[in-house]
Amino acid sequence: MSRSPDNPLMAGADSLTRAPRLETERLILRGPERRDAAPVIDFLMDAERAEGFGHIPERGEAWRWFALLVGHWHIHGFGYFVVEDRASGAAAGISGIWFPETWPEPELGWVVFDGFEGRGIAFEAASRARLWAYADLGLTTLTSNIVPGNARSKRLAERLGARYERTYLNTNMGEDELWRHPGPAEVLA
Repeated sequence: MSRSPDNPLMAGADSLTRAPRLETERLILRGPERRDAAPVIDFLMDAERAEGFGHIPERGEAWRWFALLVGHWHIHGFGYFVVEDRASGAAAGISGIWFPETWPEPELGWVVFDGFEGRGIAFEAASRARLWAYADLGLTTLTSNIVPGNARSKRLAERLGARYERTYLNTNMGEDELWRHPGPAEVLA
């Protein structure tokens, strides 16, 4: 029996976490659901698209990362939201707060899936996730870890008001740049 995300045994839109549902004008940020496994796995397996995030060429390992995404919510009470496009109902990307073992600080992260680029989705989702992190989680600082060659993420970080702070060795990604976001006093004002 196939254990692929298309298997009826894995069907259903039930949430796999207790993540809140956040909304913006065009987006819904929600916890991962079973139906999100396929688009997340497809993203991770795409060498070009996932290069700055962490390309995973083997399907089983990409599925394990999806399980890690779910588990992160259970361990920390926060994680990456699935970003749903209101107009189509499709998963458009992921964005949220990521803080696995070895990360220097909680990170505001984002990715946009194929076909959703150039619409401001990453900015809208990351802005909403950051507001939630400060207003609801009570975090006092956030960073974004960006691989040096990822110019698009650097431009988005700057648009969000983040500033380059330092380069460090990320045990998962290699050399990474740490970008510091404005704090709650600036974001919540």
